[in-house]
Amino acid sequence: MVIAFTGILFTIGGAGAVQDKVSTSTDWPHWRGPQHNGISTETGWLGGWTDGQAKIIWKQSIGTGFSSMAVSRGRIYTMGNTAKNRSDRNPKDVVYCLDADTGNVIWTHQYPCDLGARSYKGGTHATPTVEGDAVYTFSKQGHAFCLDAATGKVKWSRDVQKELDLEPPTWGFSGSARIVGNFLFLNAGGGALALNKNNGEVIWKSQSAGAAYSTPQPFSAGGSKGLAFFTAESMKAVEIETGKLLWLIPWKTSYDAPAADPIFSGDKVFISSGWNRGGGLFKISGSECTKIWENKLMCNQNNSSVLWEGYLYGFSGNQGGRGILRCLDFNTGQMKWEAKGMGTGSLMMADGKLIILSEDGELVIAEASPKGFKALKRSRILNGTCWTVPVLSGGRIYARCAEGDLVCVDVKGN
Repeated sequence: MVIAFTGILFTIGGAGAVQDKVSTSTDWPHWRGPQHNGISTETGWLGGWTDGQAKIIWKQSIGTGFSSMAVSRGRIYTMGNTAKNRSDRNPKDVVYCLDADTGNVIWTHQYPCDLGARSYKGGTHATPTVEGDAVYTFSKQGHAFCLDAATGKVKWSRDVQKELDLEPPTWGFSGSARIVGNFLFLNAGGGALALNKNNGEVIWKSQSAGAAYSTPQPFSAGGSKGLAFFTAESMKAVEIETGKLLWLIPWKTSYDAPAADPIFSGDKVFISSGWNRGGGLFKISGSECTKIWENKLMCNQNNSSVLWEGYLYGFSGNQGGRGILRCLDFNTGQMKWEAKGMGTGSLMMADGKLIILSEDGELVIAEASPKGFKALKRSRILNGTCWTVPVLSGGRIYARCAEGDLVCVDVKGN
């Protein structure tokens, strides 16, 4: 069923210093990038360091969390929590706007929010979403904000958990805000909540199983066009304008914790989750979804895989076990290779190369090839727990650890 409906700001130096910069083709304005697939179109970027010696341009402290980075118009937007452990009093989430060239803080926006360290470090989950002159953020306790991208001034805010009586999942809301037209989508409540991006008013919300941890994904496949997202019990697709159900794939996971976004190609969709659930490929035909294959070779527990030239590349891992980087044939599910030693890391892609951040902070650049794993560059850039996807933008790689260190690495070509 679908129901339809008609902070504190600190400015810290130089807010106008990057105001005149314009968007570029290398911007990464939201989670999984411009095409929502974890793949950048940037080329000619590999260079600037000898093996084992990456050049770190700057380092900044951004608080506890797992939020990735959005890069737009010379600025970086990310989030963290002020607390280091459960005993810290008055924890707050902080939205950071940084100068991409220097790492200097341009502005921050704070609001009370629990660390939520339940069997892990805790802190923020979602990545800011930048569109035009606005930045949209979502907290694990249901705080939704629209901020002015230049100043951090609040344009509108909603506490959707309290206002709409929504039940958060075990580890809090995690999906990033997704914008399609004037719709702002959140994975909250029954799996999806549609707000008006201009004022935060509720347009519709789905009433079904509880929310999961992935980000809503727009798609066009198999004669249907809409929005796909994990709920606690299924992969669900709905009409963007109304929230009306298009199709559903039952997908039950231990602890109701699917977190990876779906990957679409033609009339097919790949879905995956950890907790030893595995992954599967389904063919979409109107309102019907037919399973092509399913196995346990790709258990995406924390982050999504990427699809490149017919092959999936991603980290397969489960609670309490070390992750393994694997390459699978998209159409058959056959494993082509696996590479151990990087834990439950994360990755993105650019120019036919995998940009990998291992769980313990090693940056690895590798060929994206089904023939085998071949590392081109390796460098230790962080300490601590690294589950957050790194971001390439403008010849620089931005990467963070859960403890709050954010680094900028020079990878510009000659």
